[in-house]
Amino acid sequence: MRENVAVTGIGLVSAVGGAVTEVFDAVCEGRSGLVRPPADHALHGVVDVAAIGPAIDPESVIPAKDARIVDRSIVLAVRAAGDALADAGIEVGRDVDPYRVAVVLSGVGGLGTLAGQAVERSRRGRLGVSPFMLPGTLPNMAAARIAIRFGVRGYTSSVGTACAAGGQSVGEAMRILRAGDADVVVCGCTEAPLFPTFADAFGNALALARGWSDPTVASRPFDRRRNGLVLGEGAGVFVVERPGFARARGARVHAEVLGWAATSDAYHPTTPRPDGSSAAESMRLALRDAGLSTGDIGYLNAHGTSTKAGDAAEAKAIRSVFGDGMPPVSSTKGVTGHLLGVSGMVEAAISIMVLRNGLLPPTYNLDDPDPACDLNHVRKEPLPARVGAVMSNSFGFGGHNVSLILGPAS
Repeated sequence: MRENVAVTGIGLVSAVGGAVTEVFDAVCEGRSGLVRPPADHALHGVVDVAAIGPAIDPESVIPAKDARIVDRSIVLAVRAAGDALADAGIEVGRDVDPYRVAVVLSGVGGLGTLAGQAVERSRRGRLGVSPFMLPGTLPNMAAARIAIRFGVRGYTSSVGTACAAGGQSVGEAMRILRAGDADVVVCGCTEAPLFPTFADAFGNALALARGWSDPTVASRPFDRRRNGLVLGEGAGVFVVERPGFARARGARVHAEVLGWAATSDAYHPTTPRPDGSSAAESMRLALRDAGLSTGDIGYLNAHGTSTKAGDAAEAKAIRSVFGDGMPPVSSTKGVTGHLLGVSGMVEAAISIMVLRNGLLPPTYNLDDPDPACDLNHVRKEPLPARVGAVMSNSFGFGGHNVSLILGPAS
């Protein structure tokens, strides 16, 4: 078993809140973030339902001279990173050498900027395209902007594994810390995908929830009537540290990352391997990395997107790993929607709150469990349970599978 890492800071931006306690209360109480896009939103009339994050003034997180040229995804990322660093009580340069801090911050990139610039080029020709489009759309720019804003001068990168990117960013941060290449890593994901062209691609692929008169019931992981995911936006950032470094500076530790693993389906660009075998292997490898057995996991936060194929494949994977000794399982996307790569961050944060509060959030809208998703579901209401370790799964287009295991601070 290799060294754990300490989670000392959490910053979230989502349709159900920013403070981790607010997000946890929402998923426990069923306070949904799913709405029909209002008339002034880009997705009005395009999709039936979305998980829309809060309005944030760019100048509140980015210097005024740059605020007008940054994409919303960057604004969300810098806000979440600032909140996470404040939560950790870290000021780069004061509390830690800037060269001993790393950033691993992922996401699709500046879809809104790209969409807007395509319109300008169509309207005005070549001269309508801004040179600022490049730093507005590149997927590494959220990481770069965080480094610029907070003075981070160590290793900086992004992970491009679609909806597994948030979970994998935490894993890559763990790899960096275990290797001794940093003392602190700012890691996470940001997504601002709520634009017509992107949404239409999901809709034409029949991947979006549709036909629900009440938007709050549209996302229904593992339910027999599920018919697609609900697109969401937001950001999630952790500050993680070497445990010895965190102890030396007297940091409060929320939880520890005990282990992680990633595998590939090697099957199809968008469809998961139906038998869930590669997803199952990511869970087994994460357990091995943490030095734990299946019986040590007291709760599993599933990826559970509310798609027919994805939920069924994940259910097979979970059952093949845990069998009849399966821990309680839930997907919190019934309340939060699917924030793409950010989901792994929000769900890891929820898993940390499970460890702290001894309460397991249910899968909301799971009214009629699909027999193809035969799991030990937490349904209807939260389940009191004191657990010693939790698993959080994230899976992405391209067949990327990531499993994280978290435990209480030692």
